[in-house]
Amino acid sequence: MSYSAAIDQLNAMAPELYAAAGGPRRKFSLDEVRVLLAELGDPQLNFPAVLIAGTNGKGSTASTLAAILTAAGYRTGLYTSPHLERPNERVRVNSTEIADGDFARLFFHVSDTADQMLRDRKLPQLPSYFEILTAVAFLYFAERDADVAVLEVGMGGRLDATNVVDPLLSIITDISLDHMEWLGPTISAITREKAGILRRGGTMITLPQHPEANQVLGEVATELEVRGVSAAAYVPAAVEKGPYAIEVLGEAIEVNSPLAGAHQQRNVALAIAAAVELAAHHGFKIMPAAVEEGIHQTRWPGRLERIADGGVEWILDVAHNPAGAWALRAGLRSTLRDEDPRTLIFSCLRDKPVAEMAQILFPLFDQAIVAPIHSARAAALEDLLAAAKATGTAAVAADSVREAVEMARARSAGGVAVISGSVYLVGEARGLLLAGKGESR
Repeated sequence: MSYSAAIDQLNAMAPELYAAAGGPRRKFSLDEVRVLLAELGDPQLNFPAVLIAGTNGKGSTASTLAAILTAAGYRTGLYTSPHLERPNERVRVNSTEIADGDFARLFFHVSDTADQMLRDRKLPQLPSYFEILTAVAFLYFAERDADVAVLEVGMGGRLDATNVVDPLLSIITDISLDHMEWLGPTISAITREKAGILRRGGTMITLPQHPEANQVLGEVATELEVRGVSAAAYVPAAVEKGPYAIEVLGEAIEVNSPLAGAHQQRNVALAIAAAVELAAHHGFKIMPAAVEEGIHQTRWPGRLERIADGGVEWILDVAHNPAGAWALRAGLRSTLRDEDPRTLIFSCLRDKPVAEMAQILFPLFDQAIVAPIHSARAAALEDLLAAAKATGTAAVAADSVREAVEMARARSAGGVAVISGSVYLVGEARGLLLAGKGESR
């Protein structure tokens, strides 16, 4: 079967469509994915793994740690979500995406296996979108003889399909309110779900953060006799612009990450702490030079990413919750100038706090353009316009993301256009800009 056929079948399994067909939007047990993986030969047992949960910064931390391990000479699997443009982005070995042919082959292997298990009543229902992709990733890493895999949790932690592995390390990034329908209405409840990736007698790497999160992480770690490791030693004492020096494994290194924004210093620190733990306690041969090189070689698009195209400086950031919006706002502080045209293209899902995100971002701009996105859960354009109006920012609606990009290009010539609010929006707009021979930097 072809790659396009695999993508068509995968898209038909999108969570909102899966639920409409009678399946649960979220499963409340890992039993089914364990049974599926067992039928596939338990590929997740073929490589050691690091598991990363949190609200914001998971992908940045994962990509940085994977780059460090690759620089150290290890064949490193990286599994992240969601993707910007193609599902292949989620599954990588040594920074290279899984090829279309391998993706299709493994997708249909997993899908056909699940179909047969359903007929044999070994499964009560078909796997979800995320379960299928997780199985594909595990099979691919096993086939490629990965020395280690860095796995980003999709949502929560306790019930996430990635949580079937027995991780060498569990990393918890910054936690804030998001996915409250599934994870709970408070920081404490959400943290308890994310702490589900901890293992008795294991190791947790984190940083001091929200007091409620700190308290819950401490309680769970004590209960499970988890050894806690703070990455604070690898965060610069003051917010640094550009490269900065820290001591790692007994040597001074220069931290020069291409990931923009002061908030990324925390994510980089978590990745460094994880690399140090792997070297000190798990037999990985990681030299300071590999840490320095890996950080510099990290690639993670759509996070304060800059693209020059059509006389406009485009900034793309997948800030999809209030904490992400605040981080974006801080990152734009030195970029937006009053004398330059400033346009925001915005869209988000309807289960996000639209009004709060608008209050954080919209006042920074002369004008906002709201755009439709390809999701059954997209916020209505009328609601986005109403949120803009409440901030006093002039806003118009575009008929498509393509039209929004063209409108912003006309309005922000010689200035800045920011695209944010949804992964769906950023992914589509990024494809349009790069197809137009934009230059990512």
